Amino acid sequence: MNEQFDVVIVGGGMVGAALACSLGNSALRVAVIEEAPPQPYSPEQPQDLRVSAFSMASRNILNMAGAWQRITEMRYCPYARMRVWESSGEVEFKAEEIDENYLGYIVENRLVQLALLERLPAFDNVTLLCPAKIKRMDYRPEGSRIELNDGVVLEGRLLVAADGARSAVRQAAGLGVSGWDYEQHALVLSVETDYPQQDITWQRFTVHGPQAFLPMPGNHASLVWYEAPLEVKRLQSLDNDALLAALEAAFPPGLGKINSILAKGSFPLRRQHAQRYVNEGVALVGDAAHTIHPLAGQGVNIGLLDAASLAEVLLQAKGYGKDIGCYKVLRQYERMRRSENLMMMTSMDLFYRVFGVSAQPVKFLRNLGLEVAEHFGPAKNKVMRYAMGLDGNLPRLARGESLGK
Repeated sequence: MNEQFDVVIVGGGMVGAALACSLGNSALRVAVIEEAPPQPYSPEQPQDLRVSAFSMASRNILNMAGAWQRITEMRYCPYARMRVWESSGEVEFKAEEIDENYLGYIVENRLVQLALLERLPAFDNVTLLCPAKIKRMDYRPEGSRIELNDGVVLEGRLLVAADGARSAVRQAAGLGVSGWDYEQHALVLSVETDYPQQDITWQRFTVHGPQAFLPMPGNHASLVWYEAPLEVKRLQSLDNDALLAALEAAFPPGLGKINSILAKGSFPLRRQHAQRYVNEGVALVGDAAHTIHPLAGQGVNIGLLDAASLAEVLLQAKGYGKDIGCYKVLRQYERMRRSENLMMMTSMDLFYRVFGVSAQPVKFLRNLGLEVAEHFGPAKNKVMRYAMGLDGNLPRLARGESLGK
């Protein structure tokens, strides 16, 4: 059985599902292929280890997709302050300084994906195949063909890679990547604390690497400890009592007492950027196009901006009767996003390099820079608005504007 679609999205994670929702109720026939459905939500579930900090632009995209209300009905934690410091230098960003209620929101990745996938059945033009495993993928510039394990065959004019950093779609389309491994791994911990729910997220730079605190609902938090790979491996091998002692010794007193470690995991840090985001009949979004140092938590945010931008380009092209798989059409999306993403990636690389130098003169200049940033309001506020997705070259959905399907 062959099914015809205008757009076939491989990957129903947060970015792929957001793209599908953004194309919902349009004249485009859309298919989403997702291998593993997320676990359904129940309030008594322990909080997941994998969480993300969502900007105001990302909230707008999720709201326009019809998923934000569902997220707030489950679990989320808004934060109004963000503090960054190293020894004597520090800067604190406050939402009230730019007349906003919040800087962003910490949400479990699974709940965002779940809210988006739950939204898809409301769209008559979107077909969700989940769980579904791909048996064979034939990328063709004029239109691709995908065969699933159950025998279903999908044919689509545009093939969208939303299948992660090791994208099979990207490989099939011959779109190359460049990148390198950072000299750090990240140890991620879900913990229960003495402190009630907080409204601040913070990051402290140390000689070994940053330490980050992300507030979660209730007496919970997510901690990220960046260290050398061997040290992360050693820390992860400790039992919970020994790891608690290590946290208390290494993290700042402002963390408060940790009552228990609920979950832990680690992952390597890698920078990767596709040399091209598009070709005839194919487009890359999210981690398939780029992976970024998680220092400022921008990975998922730039992925959602990809989805919003591609949706805008496709719907505009369809409205004008253009071929949505044409390279010239897709190139508009690449021009919207690749340079923006590269700028963000380069900024994170600069932070990683500058704060990785332990020489005293460099450390002095870093601390001086943080102090200057704290007391130079206009520049500080401009950086804050850009990071939140309130300023800059934003797609319409990120500004909360309808695409007029």
